[in-house]
Amino acid sequence: METDNRDILFKDECYKINGCIYAVYNKLGVGFLEAVYQEALEIELKKESIPVVTQQPIEIFYDGFPLSKKYIADIICFGKILLEIKAVSEINNCHKAQLLNYLTATRCDLGILINFQSFPKVEIHRMLRKR
Repeated sequence: METDNRDILFKDECYKINGCIYAVYNKLGVGFLEAVYQEALEIELKKESIPVVTQQPIEIFYDGFPLSKKYIADIICFGKILLEIKAVSEINNCHKAQLLNYLTATRCDLGILINFQSFPKVEIHRMLRKR
């Protein structure tokens, strides 16, 4: 469990990512679809030299068998931080549960759930993978 700023997982990386999230929100505001925010965020992350992979298919297993359906990760930064982008009226527990499942599937330790539809500021939730 994270207790103070010294214990925050990937603190420096998250600081840079958050700066990009706020830059996109300040430039676009609310009202666009998730795909618009994702593309803008990808541009902003690359401008800051943050390594990103977008729309990467992730294999899902059920009872040891690979499923034909894949999870498509919105953005993975630094090869270890999963960004899940939303443009909804409010984040609910289903969105958080979804991110926890995605963290398990990708084996990323940290996920950031971003809601660009929130007003007056962007909504950001950090979530750790359960072990």
